[in-house]
Amino acid sequence: MTIGELQTILSDCGQQHVLRFYDDLSEASREKLLSQLSSVDWARLPELVEAYVKAEPRVELPASLQPAPSLPAQPENEERRELYAAAARHGRELLSQGKVAGFTVAGGQGTRLGYPGPKGTFPISPIRRKPLFQWFAESIARACEKYDSEIPWYIMTSPMNDSETREFFRKHAYFGLSEGQVFFLTQGTMPAIGLDGRLLLAAPDSLALSPDGHGGSLLAMRQSGALADMARRGIEYISYWQVDNPLVCVLDPLFLGLHSRLQAEMSCRGLVKTGPFEKLGNFCLIDDKMAIVEYSDMPEELAQATRPNGDLRFRVGSPAIHILDRPFVERLTAEGRLRLPFHRAVKKVPFVNANGDLVEPEEPNAVKLETFIFDALPLAANVLILEAARGEQFGPVKNPKGVDSVDSCRRLLVERAANWLEAAGVKVPRQADGSPDCTVELSPRTYLDPEDVRQQAAQLAPPKPGSREYYE
Repeated sequence: MTIGELQTILSDCGQQHVLRFYDDLSEASREKLLSQLSSVDWARLPELVEAYVKAEPRVELPASLQPAPSLPAQPENEERRELYAAAARHGRELLSQGKVAGFTVAGGQGTRLGYPGPKGTFPISPIRRKPLFQWFAESIARACEKYDSEIPWYIMTSPMNDSETREFFRKHAYFGLSEGQVFFLTQGTMPAIGLDGRLLLAAPDSLALSPDGHGGSLLAMRQSGALADMARRGIEYISYWQVDNPLVCVLDPLFLGLHSRLQAEMSCRGLVKTGPFEKLGNFCLIDDKMAIVEYSDMPEELAQATRPNGDLRFRVGSPAIHILDRPFVERLTAEGRLRLPFHRAVKKVPFVNANGDLVEPEEPNAVKLETFIFDALPLAANVLILEAARGEQFGPVKNPKGVDSVDSCRRLLVERAANWLEAAGVKVPRQADGSPDCTVELSPRTYLDPEDVRQQAAQLAPPKPGSREYYE
């Protein structure tokens, strides 16, 4: 797009101020700004300003809101046991046939952890301190070996950490995966919109930009060529997880098999909530369509409503673990536009004023817009929710201490490893409260799941009280 074309478009949108410093910029800075401006959906911007800046969208929940049905983590009767067994076999076949890809959302930094780098490079494992990326790479490598298939891994970075993430993988030789097995794509951005409806500049040569949300991963798949690459490889199913959850089963045969056999276009793992106000989105039915209602939007009386047996009525929340059909993602991103609604957040956004001075606002001054992947649920022809045991699938690393922290994640990794060892017949010393009286780490390169531990159990020495044991 030429500068003349942009000037006309910006004038029509009332946004010509973003070029106020253009004449004074270097050639490189001009190219940078023009590139950013060319990526904005100017035809849609006036609509977004009217809907999300000049107005404040309200979440109105219908009276017909119902809890969404879900399958339990463990089958409760013979019919369900047969279904799960057949589904797991089918999932293993899909993996062996090369029909599954891994997809990790990894655009964040380790800022909240006090860590100076991409969150995926954070050292998480209990003993060896393997980075999150290494943990997942070794899991995928073991799955490739186990299912005799090269499983591709798509990693979505962000503009702020893309180059550092790529260099991290190069430096570590892709942790044993082949370079062609790992496909990096970069998350899109959205411009911050001032409360007066005008876009903000972060610098004379740059819009104030922010990531477009995890829903943007779907559009990034198309724009980066990842979807085309998947089609070329024969990928039909995308296993989606976030980089801060090392307990996730990255390529789960049961989950994949149920998704495929029940002909779902999008499937979700669900967690039984620890309480009515746990910060997980609630799986709901709205007009018979599956949806997630955020914890902050759920009325208190509904959040606390219980069943006759005392369980929460809205008992299952989302840990952001999904399977998506590739053709479903293609449909949602047809013609290069994402068919998901935006969510509005009013934030304090630093900006450059008309004099070129950087202003740090003391009050919220702008609207940031992002999309959420769970808003694809109502658009799917069929949706499956499979509950997961917390200690098996969910241990996010969001805080340095406390809930969902580095400490809690490492503790859960140790507890899960201890449980897998004991289930395989390897004695694990326990403290009075039942927690492991040792620190154990199972390398995912060898021990992807409990089955792998059982197969190697005869060769594994039991950990001693107070010991630190790494099983490679």
